[in-house]
This record gives sequence, C-alpha cells and structure tokens, in this order.
Amino acid sequence: MKNTLLRPFYFVALSALVLTACGDGNEGAGNEIDDEVFDPNSSINTVFDGKIFSIPSPIQTAYFIKEMNLPFNEKLLNDDQKTGKYVDEYSQALNLGIYGADLAYSSIYDQKGVTLRYLSAVEKLTSQLGLSSTFDADFMKRFEKNNGNEDSLVILMSDAFSKADNFLKSANRKSTSALVLTGGWLEMIYFATELNANKSSDNIVRRIGEQKETLNSIIAILAEYNSKKQNDELIDQLRSLQKSFEKITINYQYSAPETDSDKQITTFHHTLEVSAPAGAIEEIKTKVKEIRANIIKG
Repeated sequence: MKNTLLRPFYFVALSALVLTACGDGNEGAGNEIDDEVFDPNSSINTVFDGKIFSIPSPIQTAYFIKEMNLPFNEKLLNDDQKTGKYVDEYSQALNLGIYGADLAYSSIYDQKGVTLRYLSAVEKLTSQLGLSSTFDADFMKRFEKNNGNEDSLVILMSDAFSKADNFLKSANRKSTSALVLTGGWLEMIYFATELNANKSSDNIVRRIGEQKETLNSIIAILAEYNSKKQNDELIDQLRSLQKSFEKITINYQYSAPETDSDKQITTFHHTLEVSAPAGAIEEIKTKVKEIRANIIKG
C-alpha cells in the first residue's frame, strides 16, 4: 500500500537573508528578514565553495510542526545538561546543530524556560568551538529580553547562526560548518518521524519524504569535507538511511516561473508528489533514531 501525497509547492528565490541590527527596545522593530525564513514550505540555500545546496532550516521545520497543531514535546529534545560530554570538535559541531534545532523548536512554541536552557547549551558549545563572538553576552541579553517575541527570536537566531556559519567557512573550517548543518537537519527529521509515529499525518509524511533529496546533499557535503576521514562512520550510516529513502518516489510537475523585476523576486510554482510505500517511513524513523543516539551519547 502506498501513501501518495500531492500538494502545490511554492519556492521563492530571494537574495541572502536580510538582517539589520536595531537599537534598544523591541528587537523586532527595525529588523527585516526575508519571508522564506518564516515559510515552513521553503528552503534556505547554503553555499560551499561555490556549490549551492538547498536545505530546510530547523527554524522552518519547527514552524511546519507548529502549524500542524501538534503539542510541544520536551522529551524529544537532547538533554541540555550533556554539553560537557562533547569534548572533540566533531561531536561539539554535530550537537551544536542538534541543540540549535532544539532551541528553534522550543522558542517557536514559546517555551520560555526551556528556551533559555537550550540557549545556554548552544552558548557553551559555540564557546568550545571558538564562536563566542556569535553568541556573546550582548546576544544573550537581547535574546532573554525578547523571549516570548517569536519573530524577534527567529531574527536573532537566524542572524547568530548565519554569522557562525560565515565565520567557520571564512576560517577554512568548512568541515565543522557541514557538521553543524547535519546535526540541525537530523534533529528535525527525528522530530518529524517521532511525532508522526505518535499521530500519523499525511503532511508530516510528505515532509519526511521530501528529505530524500536533502539527504543526498548532506552526504555530498560531508564527503567533500572529510580529509581526515572523521565523517566516515556518519556517512556510512547516512548512506544506509539513503537506501531507505530510495523507496520513496518524488515527482515534480513543472510550471513556468513568475518574475517580478521590480522586486527582483522569482516565484516557481510546481506540484510535488510524494509516494511512500508501507513501512518505509517506519524504517526511516528507526535509522534516524539510531544515528541520532550515536551522536548525542558523546
């Protein structure tokens, strides 16, 4: 039995995130951010040595989960007290991605106390990775001040993680950047598969199935920046997961794009169909859980 899901898909090709600092007062005022950051059906492009990879951000996936009217589940989060277990750059980077996704999930659900705990976990790992200037005292103060203002928190988090990513790439630490990206992506797939197991949803199944192409990008990035072979085990695990995703069929029905020359925005309209055979999503869930467990154990 196959689960076939059809929906119109809209992708807006915009310039890089527009993030402007503001003065004292509400952080939401005076800030601008592209609509695709708030669009749960969009993706953000990340660039590695001129190669563009389109990968859903944890923030967008958290929005997607919230739009499904699913209750917040703190049990899904990695224990925020485990940061001390991550003593090498490899585990610190992967778990920074995981904690970043946890932070996005809790903040979008307006879980103030939980959000501050996971902000602290993120701050500890960024400090260990030499990224203290990204999540510095000023950022922490602004974040705490705006805890409860969803849009402002999204802007702050997007800005901070963008700065961290840019710093790592400019410092020739692209392998570390790739691991942070992987950890964040994996955590949100973990959320989606676990939530779907508790309450199956066609929309969540579709979102999981759409990650087939994203996984290919993740593996390619990890393989490209693997000079010390530190990613070998993780790549092997993800390739096993890839075999499970190969059971899912994704078809696109192309429609001509629309371009607004004044706004320099091109909108692509097409229909996306995801066909998932019975058992494929459960198989993906099992493998994702195993990969994540290996990462968070430290």
